[in-house]
Amino acid sequence: MDVSLNPGAGINNEDAEIKKRKTKKTDVLSKADVHALLKKGIWLYFFLVIFEGALRKWVLPGLATPLLIVRDPVAIWMLYIAWRYNEMPSNNYILAMCGIAIFSFFTAITVGHGSIPVAIYGARIFLFHFPVIFLIGRIFNRDDVIKLATVVLWISIPMLVLIAMQFYSPQSAFVNKGIGNDQGGGFSGALGYFRPPGTFSFTTGNTQFFSFVAIFVIYFLLNPKGVKLYLLIASTMCTLAAIPLSISRSLFVQVAISLGFASLSILRKPKYIGRMLGAVLVLIVMFAILSQVSFFSHALEALTSRFQTADESEGGIQNSFAARMFAGFFEQFQSPNLPFFGLGIGMGTNAGAQLLVGSTETFLVAEGEWGRMVGEMGIILGVSAILLRVNFGVRLLIESYKKLQKNDFLPWMLLSVCFQTVAQGQWAQPTALGFAVLLGGLTIASLNNPETQRLT
Repeated sequence: MDVSLNPGAGINNEDAEIKKRKTKKTDVLSKADVHALLKKGIWLYFFLVIFEGALRKWVLPGLATPLLIVRDPVAIWMLYIAWRYNEMPSNNYILAMCGIAIFSFFTAITVGHGSIPVAIYGARIFLFHFPVIFLIGRIFNRDDVIKLATVVLWISIPMLVLIAMQFYSPQSAFVNKGIGNDQGGGFSGALGYFRPPGTFSFTTGNTQFFSFVAIFVIYFLLNPKGVKLYLLIASTMCTLAAIPLSISRSLFVQVAISLGFASLSILRKPKYIGRMLGAVLVLIVMFAILSQVSFFSHALEALTSRFQTADESEGGIQNSFAARMFAGFFEQFQSPNLPFFGLGIGMGTNAGAQLLVGSTETFLVAEGEWGRMVGEMGIILGVSAILLRVNFGVRLLIESYKKLQKNDFLPWMLLSVCFQTVAQGQWAQPTALGFAVLLGGLTIASLNNPETQRLT
């Protein structure tokens, strides 16, 4: 029908056009607005890494299972916003890892375990979370890294109070409540004490968090600009106290590695020798003070006992860490039962095991990360994914060293934890995956030079 014969039609069309123009105008965001929006998403991702376990244990225990992937919607939303407004990073790392994940998804449901939910759960690590590393590197800058570092130092204070309460409280106490409504969130430690998980689902989260804190404590001890002195002193004491309270050899070793990285940075800038000696003196004085406090001395005895027991049962800390790093890796090559395309992506995760066999008591593939990846995706795809991660870690190492040569050791300090987490960290565990994403992204953001723009 001719529109001119219907007076109302012209009005309706005109109104629709005006509405369309208004919608289009309000729907378009400036680059600054998009960056501000994505920064909020990154901060939300960060806080969910820290407090996801608290939500699952204390706040919403009835939703403990779905909250396991509480960061996934945030990651997907950030990637969607970045794609929609042309801020989505694109590089060979993302393209290759997403290609491996998609191919592994189809092999898992066709010739692998056959479970679509398990395959999705496994593939989401590379499809949703891995690209967020580069998105953080693009959206955050060095100032944002320092702001986040300050927040981390503030969080370390109540976190230490919490793990001290968990350390000295029975496993039946509310602070030691496990996932869902289970009691006993701690893990076997030494001398009758349990390793405290803090706000995290498992004790490894507490270890990863204070390894994260130690990076910034050491950095600010050598470069105190940008942090309040009282906050630096408090967070330094919290880090020292957390080592024995965690009863974690991994935390002790990681802090030692970070200190080693700091020492190497002195070789590039000898004027920092005085600051380094001053920082060491401060640490010694703080350790001496803490040693006079009973809550610290008891925890120190437990950590010492843990070292002795582990040395006897695992043949020393060197053998222990080597075994963890390569657990199941070489066994996969020797296994005659490993299919060419693996057992199926997602099968080696705890969630995958729960969905497939109804239990997480045993590892269906391998305990170590590299062994799990090869077992899940097969020799070709699994090793390819491992090489991509190692290559990315080496790339960060090279770029961080270039910054160190220019007397900027913030990326170098982040690398002290980031390298292992990115190259060989256990991404099947949600908290470990979250810290890997944060550390990788923050390291890229701290570099912030033209050469590293290729990384994003």
